[in-house]
Amino acid sequence: MIVRQGEPMRRRVLAAASRLDSDPRLLAAVEWTRSWLPGDPFYGDPLSTGDDAVGRVAAQLAPLAATRPSVLREVGLTALQLWQAHAGVEERPDGDDVVVLFTDLAGFSDWTLEVGDDLAVTALRRVGAAVEPLVRRRGRVVKRLGDGLMAVHPTVQDAVEVALAARDAVEELDVDGHRLHLRAGVHVGRPQQLGGDYYGRDVNIAARITDAAGAGEVCVSSPTRALLDGSYATFPLSRRRGKGVPPDITPWRVGRRKPGGSPG
Repeated sequence: MIVRQGEPMRRRVLAAASRLDSDPRLLAAVEWTRSWLPGDPFYGDPLSTGDDAVGRVAAQLAPLAATRPSVLREVGLTALQLWQAHAGVEERPDGDDVVVLFTDLAGFSDWTLEVGDDLAVTALRRVGAAVEPLVRRRGRVVKRLGDGLMAVHPTVQDAVEVALAARDAVEELDVDGHRLHLRAGVHVGRPQQLGGDYYGRDVNIAARITDAAGAGEVCVSSPTRALLDGSYATFPLSRRRGKGVPPDITPWRVGRRKPGGSPG
């Protein structure tokens, strides 16, 4: 049996590294450091990691904890936590409002059953190419949701303008002789940010406001409408509330103001 020169030394180094990697004092020190650094100290769990490159790396590191404690894992997640806080997703300061926008395609599921998957995928690609650049000019796409998306914007005006522009862009698409109709919902609130995503009551309200919108309509919640300027006409949809919309919030259909004050 031939033993390579230096092999015993290599084994000793690996054994020492393994002991250090599972040292409980080092592990506690790194975890304590993470709790004081900017960003999410729990970064690495499924809720905090998105589908970007950094999130995918974190998602690969996270399961290692189930096998054994690892100092190197914690150091890696610490680096990703700092990256997320400073170079990745910008975290919202506590107490700041966030304007949440949801979009989807009215009747898309039924239409897909009629036309088949190939044309449906073509439609989604064309809709994405038309809508996402509009969203990114004024806000950030949080995630894609089948035939729609969730985005956040700094102001109500930004979100409403994006929603109206996206609706108009989709109305102009012709997919093999078929016309698609986008609908959108906007709500302003203070959702909980975890990584690049948002959760909580205000996100749910934004989704329910979208459910109240008809084909080709943009709807806003009553708190959102209160922040709009005079460039928009609004119409209450009290009888079309959308399932799950709280009783103190009314959906309003919104459009650019036209002569006579009707939404367009």
